[in-house]
Amino acid sequence: MTRFQLTLLATAGSAALMLGALGFQYIGEMPPCKMCYWQRYPHVAAIAIGLLALVFGSRLLLLLGALAALTTAGIGAYHSGVEQGWWEGPTTCTSGPIGDLSASDLLAQIMDAPLVRCDEIPWELFGLSMAGWNMVISFGLAVVWILAARKS
Repeated sequence: MTRFQLTLLATAGSAALMLGALGFQYIGEMPPCKMCYWQRYPHVAAIAIGLLALVFGSRLLLLLGALAALTTAGIGAYHSGVEQGWWEGPTTCTSGPIGDLSASDLLAQIMDAPLVRCDEIPWELFGLSMAGWNMVISFGLAVVWILAARKS
């Protein structure tokens, strides 16, 4: 495969994983946990990097794409370990700005928000959760990025 084809494959891989995550969230009604969001950010970066690399063909961009894929794979590995109970996950939660909400409006907003725990597996296939699949596929995408960088 050419450098262009490999770059396109790696970029499309991250885009497909993001579309899958959004599909699970909005169609499958499985809201993401905090660590699920963490895994999405490097994919968004990889997509942007990939689009730039397709235009400019920079080896540095290809290596940054590999770094983004390895980052999300690492977060996926950490998240999988939390789901399996191998180690503890984050104990903190985040929330948005309160703004001009009254106490009763704030309480209603909190009570209506879905409770999503990082240590529960909402879906799995062949013994791997979504985080596990993200890890495996993202490691593969990192290899594709590196192969593309070697061709430039």
